[in-house]
Amino acid sequence: MARIAGSSGPRTEEAIRRAGLQLLYTHGYAAMSLRQLAGAVGIQQGSLYNYFRNKQEFLFDLIRSHMRDLHAALDAALRPEGSAVARLTRFVEFHVAYHIERPQEVFICYSELRSLEPENYAAIIAMRRDYEDKLIAILDLGRATGEFRFPDTKMAAYAILAMLSGICTWYRPDGRLSRDAVRETFLGMVLSLVSGAGTAGGLPEPPLLAELSRAGARRR
Repeated sequence: MARIAGSSGPRTEEAIRRAGLQLLYTHGYAAMSLRQLAGAVGIQQGSLYNYFRNKQEFLFDLIRSHMRDLHAALDAALRPEGSAVARLTRFVEFHVAYHIERPQEVFICYSELRSLEPENYAAIIAMRRDYEDKLIAILDLGRATGEFRFPDTKMAAYAILAMLSGICTWYRPDGRLSRDAVRETFLGMVLSLVSGAGTAGGLPEPPLLAELSRAGARRR
C-alpha cells in the first residue's frame, strides 16, 4: 500500500495487511467491512484512510503485491541457466513451495479476481499472463531441444498451472503427505505430461521419463 502522509508507520501498515488477508480469506471481499478491519488492527476506522482510499484499493494493492512477490521469487528461482528439464523442475518446485507457504494470498488472488474493478482486473490479468509466459517459454525451449514432446504448448502450460495451483485448496501441513512427497509427486506428473507419454496423434517416441527424473534429481 502506498502510505499517505500523516500515517502512523510501517508496523501499522503491516498489521493492516495481515488482518486484511485473514478477513478476506475467511469472509470474502463482499462480506468484509472496513470497520471489521480497523477493529482487528485496533485502530479507528478513519485511520485506515492513511493507507488506502477505499476497500477496492486495498484489495487491488494486496493482489498486486502478491503478484509482484511471485514474479520476483520465480525470477530468482529460474536465474541459473540450464536445460529445459532443469528449468521446469525449478519452476514446479518453486510453484508448489510458494503455494504451500502463502495459501491465503494465493487463494485471494484467484477467488477475488471477480471483485476487482475493470481497470484493476486488467492489470492483474496482465501480471498473470506474464507469469504464464515464463512457463510457456520453458516449454517452448524443451520442444525446441527435443526434451519435451506434446501437441500444444499453451494447453500444456495451462494444464500444469491448473494442477499445481489447486494445492492451496487442499494441502494441510498436518495431513498425510509431507511437502517433499507432494513436490515429488507433482514433479513426476509434470515430467510425465511433457514427455508426451500417453499422448495421441503420431508424436515421436517420448524420451525416457527416467532420464528426465535423473536430470531433475541432479539439479537438486
